Amino acid sequence: MGAELQQLSIPMKTGVWILGDQLWHEQAALVACAGDRARVPVIAIESLAHVRQRPYHAQKLVLVWSAMRHFVRELQDMGWPATWAEAEDFATPLRAWVIKHQIDRLLVMAPVDRPFQQSLNQLDLPCKLEQIPNNQFLWSETELANWFGSRKRFLMEDFYREGRKRFQILMEGSKPVGGQWNFDKDNRQPPKGPLHPPAPPEFAPNEIVLTVIEKVRSLDLPTYGSIDSFRWATTRSRALDVLDHFIAHRLRTFGPYQDAMVTGQDTLWHALLSPYLNLGLLHPREVIFAAEKAWHDRGLPIASVEGFIRQVLGWREYMRGIYLQVLKADEEPPYPDRNWFNHQHALPQWFWDGNTDLNCLRQVLQQVDRTGYAHHIQRLMVLSNFALIAGLNPQEVENWFHAVFIDAYDWVMQTNVIGMGLFADGGVLASKPYAASANYINRMSDYCKGCRYNPRDRTGPKACPFNFFYWDFLARHESKLRSQGRMSLILKHLEKIPAEEMAAIRALSVAWHRQQQLLNE
Repeated sequence: MGAELQQLSIPMKTGVWILGDQLWHEQAALVACAGDRARVPVIAIESLAHVRQRPYHAQKLVLVWSAMRHFVRELQDMGWPATWAEAEDFATPLRAWVIKHQIDRLLVMAPVDRPFQQSLNQLDLPCKLEQIPNNQFLWSETELANWFGSRKRFLMEDFYREGRKRFQILMEGSKPVGGQWNFDKDNRQPPKGPLHPPAPPEFAPNEIVLTVIEKVRSLDLPTYGSIDSFRWATTRSRALDVLDHFIAHRLRTFGPYQDAMVTGQDTLWHALLSPYLNLGLLHPREVIFAAEKAWHDRGLPIASVEGFIRQVLGWREYMRGIYLQVLKADEEPPYPDRNWFNHQHALPQWFWDGNTDLNCLRQVLQQVDRTGYAHHIQRLMVLSNFALIAGLNPQEVENWFHAVFIDAYDWVMQTNVIGMGLFADGGVLASKPYAASANYINRMSDYCKGCRYNPRDRTGPKACPFNFFYWDFLARHESKLRSQGRMSLILKHLEKIPAEEMAAIRALSVAWHRQQQLLNE
């Protein structure tokens, strides 16, 4: 009995596995072992099998792997026995490392992405794998479950207001500062006249980044995009510099032009923080507090500050909540496979190479190729809007978005592309399809000025594809769209188009797809 008791009293040897989007010193798995850090091995793994799933943007691979290597070095400086491994898969180096360090219990912070969660559940390791609840968001999974599980509707506005109250952001007691929750009427101005936004912060590659760039160049797997202009931050200190720059130089004018699109202006006044938030280099709490403090201390416009905070406190947290609590994995069809409009047209090749004569699409696609980035209106009202009204297959579109954007992860792309952008879920997430003609792009950008198509024509030799696809989309799906209350007024406009013009619109749509099919072949 004594020997048995003595054996049971031996403490378990614990290790920590850091995933590539959990690069925060206060992430839950590290915090659980912080008091004994000198004796807790830590590992981060660069898996080639993981990046073979799709042709990711080369700059995303550089960003993630460089940030991981910097993070491991920082952990070493803090006294953790940390290392990273390069391998074809996660399991092989993980098993070897567990055996080498005689680990009995492996801690990992729970991933948000459902596919990676499933792969964790299938791992066969010679130790116990224990998942610690993810703390890189404001809302815990338990809090999300309680909120979403207690209501019949899942409006972002309801969630956002609850977040403002719960975390006391821009509040005066129980009331919002300024007397209203939303200042959209003061924001989203079209880009009239010359705009002169501040240049975004850029960072020359250091030794670690240069090493990773060479690794990515030498990969024997397909990637997307240019790697030559990589200037993203790859450490927490640099990510904080980006945050400070946004607060000091960009936040004041963020609101008015957050929806504007201008040729040659990749970023305007946007924050450029999403890659760092999604990696864990920044926490949403500190980003929100910094913006609120700037409003309080420096008198920045409430419309800009509230509009920015709504994107982080509202939309980002809401999308994670919808992904985890509403889009259940056991539903039929599974959310990633949904296609409410039954759109089946193949993704045109020019989504990958940017070789299209639609100037708005060419400008955005070339920007994505060059930087891995486009702001939310470029994604929603140019890329997703075109894919929706042209009837492109939602799964092909989501895969493309997931591959090319530097801040893309499953929990972000499923909700934003399948749900919001393409309405392929039939209204689970959005209250109406975000479909628009060329009129919107002409109003909110200067792209139409440099295009061979006329944004006012919906038929004829210069008819803009955004126009004939938009009206053809409404006509093809009129019966389904009538079930969406917010579409009634738009469908009344459809009824006013003469039958002859509708026939011409339909003919242009069919001819365009035939031409694209030939090009894709």
